[in-house]
Amino acid sequence: MAHSARPTTQRLLLLEHNPAYQAALSGVLTAAGYQVATADEGWAGLAIARQQPPNLILCAATLPGLDGYALLLLCQQTVALRSVPFIILGEEAAWPAWRWAMEQGADDYLPQPCEASVLLRSVAARLLRTGGEPASTAASVSQEGGLTLAALATSYPPHLVARRQSVYTEGDKSRYLYYVQAGRVKTIKTTSFGKELITSIYYAQDFFGFKDLLEQSTHQDAAVAIEDTVLHCIPAADFWQQLRCPGISLEVMRKLAGRKRVRETMLLDMAYHSLRRRLANALLMLHEQAEAHGYVPPYIQLTREDLAALVGITPESVSRTLSEFRHDHLLEMSAQGIRLLQPGYLRIAEW
Repeated sequence: MAHSARPTTQRLLLLEHNPAYQAALSGVLTAAGYQVATADEGWAGLAIARQQPPNLILCAATLPGLDGYALLLLCQQTVALRSVPFIILGEEAAWPAWRWAMEQGADDYLPQPCEASVLLRSVAARLLRTGGEPASTAASVSQEGGLTLAALATSYPPHLVARRQSVYTEGDKSRYLYYVQAGRVKTIKTTSFGKELITSIYYAQDFFGFKDLLEQSTHQDAAVAIEDTVLHCIPAADFWQQLRCPGISLEVMRKLAGRKRVRETMLLDMAYHSLRRRLANALLMLHEQAEAHGYVPPYIQLTREDLAALVGITPESVSRTLSEFRHDHLLEMSAQGIRLLQPGYLRIAEW
């Protein structure tokens, strides 16, 4: 038997001028148990907020009369609204839009249309951060009960990391657990001969930094943004406190086990398989990750140098083998990246 979300005293103000978006967003939030007031114009929304300050404001960047960023500024200048979390609903899923929203003081930026799970997780995290009680939703509660790691992570302010910028370097003290909200991050290990090897690649909704944090050691590798990335950082003390929760500790164990399997497979490939098989397995892994994270079609967007560092071969060998795979119609390469045409054959071919 299905149960609706329990009622909550949390009051949300939604400002959206697009009737379809407003109805969809309001419906999701109401179903999650929130009390939702709506407005389709900036000045009207400001009047509602001033009359009865909400627990959180979701506001479209573009509004008639008073746009979202102007409304954000006015809220920041109003004592009763200064501490109210403010989420911008934007029209662009692009780095400049993220950066602008964060620089203006928004607590989060959600491009529209937005998945219900993403919306609910962001709202629950903002309310949790300000001491509010989030609605009981699947987005913020684990299957075992209690807060999920993702909801905990997004309760902390987002950090914008530009492409090729370092998140941390090898030897730095481990201080945070990192959550990728958007973008991609690679972790790199430098050998005694100065050669760089990619140990893992992390996509949106992935965590990294578990092992060093649990060992309370310095970082054994470096982390670098592959593309413009949005990260949330859980401080070590908060992470250790949340590990007391059975749901969180079980989630951590599952994620560690999954990463351990991936690394063991990569090490076995490097130790025992031919160059072609190693590159094929790496491409298959990246293809599956792209599919799992919603890339349609699942293009593999990685430079020749990064592929070489992932597989443990030279960039020249990567180029030569990719050309052979393309000649055999196993993949195609374009400005968008590498697209596997016959992943099934790549998986079973004997090289």
